[in-house]
Amino acid sequence: MANTKGARKAARQSEKRRRHNASLRSALASAIKSVTRAIQAGDKAAARKTLSDASGIIDRIADKRVIHKNKAARHKSRLAVRLKAMAG
Repeated sequence: MANTKGARKAARQSEKRRRHNASLRSALASAIKSVTRAIQAGDKAAARKTLSDASGIIDRIADKRVIHKNKAARHKSRLAVRLKAMAG
């Protein structure tokens, strides 16, 4: 347990930040899964739209430094490759 007033405040802030970042990571996973589902469904137009939306979410999370910008780029690239490989 934190011993000083400043340490207690730092612990509160850290917990608040942790909860917020966890929700952002969850949004990231949801965005990736939504694109994956759209690709598996086989509708290329819907998958393209979903990828566009997900790219914005991924970039925003990277801008907030919850994930590294290279990790964001890697996710977007892999999703784009899977979309491009779709038939039709």
